[in-house]
Amino acid sequence: MRFARPAALVAALLLSACATTAPAPVWTGDHTGWTAAEADVRPIGLGIPGGAALAKGVGFAGGVQVVLEAGSPLHSLSDLKLIDGDDFVSVSDAGDLVRGRLRLDAGGRLTGVEGLRWRRLALTDGSPIADKADGDAEGLLLLADGRVAVAFERRHRLWAYELERPGAPEPLPSPETAFALNDGMEGVSTAPDGWRVAGESGGVWDCGAAGCRGVVAPPAEPVPDSEYRITGMDRDPGGDGFWVVERRFRPPVDVRGRIRRMAADGTMGPALVELSLPSTVDNFEGIAAVRHGDGVRLYILSDDNGSERQRTLLLAFDVRRAR
Repeated sequence: MRFARPAALVAALLLSACATTAPAPVWTGDHTGWTAAEADVRPIGLGIPGGAALAKGVGFAGGVQVVLEAGSPLHSLSDLKLIDGDDFVSVSDAGDLVRGRLRLDAGGRLTGVEGLRWRRLALTDGSPIADKADGDAEGLLLLADGRVAVAFERRHRLWAYELERPGAPEPLPSPETAFALNDGMEGVSTAPDGWRVAGESGGVWDCGAAGCRGVVAPPAEPVPDSEYRITGMDRDPGGDGFWVVERRFRPPVDVRGRIRRMAADGTMGPALVELSLPSTVDNFEGIAAVRHGDGVRLYILSDDNGSERQRTLLLAFDVRRAR
């Protein structure tokens, strides 16, 4: 999704441009198939007051913009999951798997990323993805066996890959529903007995090796992009539910994002974070959840679509448990 550039957005961009930009420490490993990627990192806050609303018990824990050169393989990142608390894995609309590590200060606030690297995902015959229709990855989850499962749209499917080394994927069961071309499995997450899938235009399913069952039926009329739709999901590390990030876009310039909690039965809770202009907002599509103290730390990631009008933002929020 590409946005126009209104005055409020221009102001926010100018404010962020005033912040100091520094190179992200470059990956120096030598794992087969992985290539280091350079990027700059700029600290970013919630921006101009008026567009950010945090529920009681929720705190902002830092944010960064990943500043990229044209042609960087790190553009168009669509989802994010944490491997061990700080190490993360992401995926792009071009069919690339991306690895890196979060940088936190002494107080635990997000201050940057480092060790960025990427590799091209493969088709089932082992050849690298070369076509946008094959590589439009929108979500990922970490399987119990250590592999990563990637959800693709256009040619809708869920494929499992080895995390550390390149190779052909294994197809996994996914919902047998008629997703629209560009409205597929945007939210995917581990679940107690397998994985959970949320369709961007509606519907929630729980899946496993034996197939999928419906949790929330898709609506008779698909949810349009002008209303909030799920674009990312991760399992709640402290409970039996899930955290979701949702996006809404009403042309020409009204883009919004929010975070909510989904119960095991698919029921959605109230918005805990709401972001809109003139505060910091972009095309948020990824979310990762990790235990943090007696609560949970949430990271949300925006997809810049390779556009100069959009940014790759990574924001952190801490949610305290209700007592």
